[in-house]
Amino acid sequence: MARLLADRPADTLTIGEMARQLGHSHGAVRNAALTLVRRGEADQGGTGQPEFRANAKTAAAAQSAVISPPGTHAPRAQAATARTTIPAAAKPKQTGPIRRAGGQLYHPRELADLPDVEALNRLRDADVPVLLYGPPGTGKTSLVEAAFPDLLTVAGDGDTTVGDLIGEYTQADGGGYVFQYGPLVTAMTEGRALLIDDATLISPKVLAALYPAMDGRRQIQVKAHKGETVKAEPGFYVVAGHNPGVHGAVLTEALSSRFSVQIQVGTDYDLALALRIDARVVRVARHLARQVELGELGWAPQLRELLSYQKTEAVLGTRAALANLVGIAPVEDRDAVAAAVIKAAGVKQVAPLTLGKQLPASAARQPPSIGSAHRGRSR
Repeated sequence: MARLLADRPADTLTIGEMARQLGHSHGAVRNAALTLVRRGEADQGGTGQPEFRANAKTAAAAQSAVISPPGTHAPRAQAATARTTIPAAAKPKQTGPIRRAGGQLYHPRELADLPDVEALNRLRDADVPVLLYGPPGTGKTSLVEAAFPDLLTVAGDGDTTVGDLIGEYTQADGGGYVFQYGPLVTAMTEGRALLIDDATLISPKVLAALYPAMDGRRQIQVKAHKGETVKAEPGFYVVAGHNPGVHGAVLTEALSSRFSVQIQVGTDYDLALALRIDARVVRVARHLARQVELGELGWAPQLRELLSYQKTEAVLGTRAALANLVGIAPVEDRDAVAAAVIKAAGVKQVAPLTLGKQLPASAARQPPSIGSAHRGRSR
């Protein structure tokens, strides 16, 4: 890896490009590239797809690097051999926070005696598609972004079309029309990971366009573009997200059968405490989550709502943050959430965050203090 970069000092290379030239698996190349970056022996750039380039230390690192010539092994076969000869427990575990493409930190969790990011990478190397399911806000997308720096994402909904996946004609600056490839084709040709978020909100007829790329054929036909056949490069991988409680989300048998591994993702309330979110609010969330599990309630705050609470509290104060927590709950569950908040926080009453009476003109010109702001809005 270091030698490849050192030999092309003026070029920036993607993971897919390096994997094709080196003949190694996409996952192995990705891990090696990120290791070089962590050691300061290569530079990483790119706003979406990560790109790597040699720096002043790369040539020295290349002197001790051993690179197999292209074509000397089958990438997937080598990955399978490695898994059978090296016990999972013998591999070092990456348990520290991982910085995602957007800059946010992801804290790995345990999955099958491995850090979740490592487990997903092993499944990717073995071409085993994964479906992550659980309530919105539990960290499904964050996990995938942390595991796969080369990720492309399709945000699914009821209006998602085949063109949104594969591509469609768009008007060029000169007035004509050109075919713009979609994220599925891009991921296939560049050997990248593809997340189909909220996959169960997408029409089954639309998802059917994805299936030939996931099975043994690993190719699709772009009927809208001269019937072109697109083949998946090594490293192409599909992972999907499913929110079972969301209205309109239907996990069809056809979709479920395409994902051999299905992983439930819930909120890590211990992590919420470690992130210094108010322990009383975390206790409320745990209590409500147990009620959801028993079927007594339909909603409980997940990590996304708890992080939002923390930010709101820092800006508007505790009472306003508690009021907002009640207000974001579904109407049918709001009384139960309010009761839990009152009991845990020791307040007499709490209602959704609401505008109060109009301020006097003199007061309106003055920026309110945090204390006065949350007192006025917590009624």
